Amino acid sequence: MKETPGHVPAARTGVEVTDAHRAFFAAIPKVELHCHLLGAVRYETFVSLAEKSNAPLSRAEIDSFYTRGEKPVGVLRVLRALDEFLLTTPDDLHRIAYEYLADAASRGVRYSEFFWNPTGTVRTSKIAYADAQDAIVAGIRDAERDHRIAGRLVPSIDREADAREAVEMVEWMRAHRADEVIGIGIDYRENDRPPELFWKAYRNARRAGFKTTAHAGEFGMPWTNVETAVELLQCDRIDHGYTIVDAPDFARQCAERGIVFTVVPTNSYYLRTLSPERWAQDHPIRRMPELGLKIHPNTDDPTLHKVNPAEAWELMFSHLGFSLDDLRAFTLNGIDGAWLDSVTQQQWRKEFADEFDACLSTLKKALAAQ
Repeated sequence: MKETPGHVPAARTGVEVTDAHRAFFAAIPKVELHCHLLGAVRYETFVSLAEKSNAPLSRAEIDSFYTRGEKPVGVLRVLRALDEFLLTTPDDLHRIAYEYLADAASRGVRYSEFFWNPTGTVRTSKIAYADAQDAIVAGIRDAERDHRIAGRLVPSIDREADAREAVEMVEWMRAHRADEVIGIGIDYRENDRPPELFWKAYRNARRAGFKTTAHAGEFGMPWTNVETAVELLQCDRIDHGYTIVDAPDFARQCAERGIVFTVVPTNSYYLRTLSPERWAQDHPIRRMPELGLKIHPNTDDPTLHKVNPAEAWELMFSHLGFSLDDLRAFTLNGIDGAWLDSVTQQQWRKEFADEFDACLSTLKKALAAQ
């Protein structure tokens, strides 16, 4: 029996997912807008980097980093361990960026905007910002050459660090501009680190011409964090944003503005706090489109969540109750939320819609033949 993607509890919707469905989810064209580079490191690469750096990590400890049951734990400690023990040279960053994009391309991703936390790399890994960024950008370019996937880098604020370090990160970006580096985000745990602490970094990023997004409304945090990210930080899109369902009037305002929310069906918080019988039915993702919000599914930390881009889309269908027509709309939401020029957006909306429809036709023929 095939394992459920992400090792989440079994679906209660009664939807049968066949091999034809899985081929469909892999084939549909995708953009990825919410993925953390250090959460995408292959297990074999983690082991290799640990051996190269003589990291004080046993194989059992490494295995535990990648262990996922019904209640996933430990993602943040993996990311911190990578910074502390494993990333020692710019080549390490080139390798993991290239491998992530190659893996994403194999699952139908054509374009990815992915997060990287420079504060940990500079402060803990002792790799200079310019050298680290150059290595990741080189990985992006090599992957586009070899795998026909376009990648863009989104340096992300470590919200557990001092807000002054966020301002410094933006200054690094301004001093070392690259076409592939297009905006900022903010990640790590929201608890006790509300978005307003980082207003100055966001203001400076906007003034410098960078796009902005923020993790907000995750971990069951108040919906006002989403409001702050939209109104004060003036974010172009929102990552997670689930607790906005507690404020329907504000949700409708976001819907009217066309703000895209990058959601994650394997979000660990809700897998821990909702029961196995009810998590899919009660997950806020289900309610967001009902409020008119534009959502788009993503992997977040693919190798750590044990999910790939095709499986993330599968979960939206098999567990969260969305139809294939809904997925078509989510595909186009991703293009709307991507930081692309308007000409490319218009072109891709048509191309992705046509390809999605062709894949759907193939699926229907395969199901009819069974």
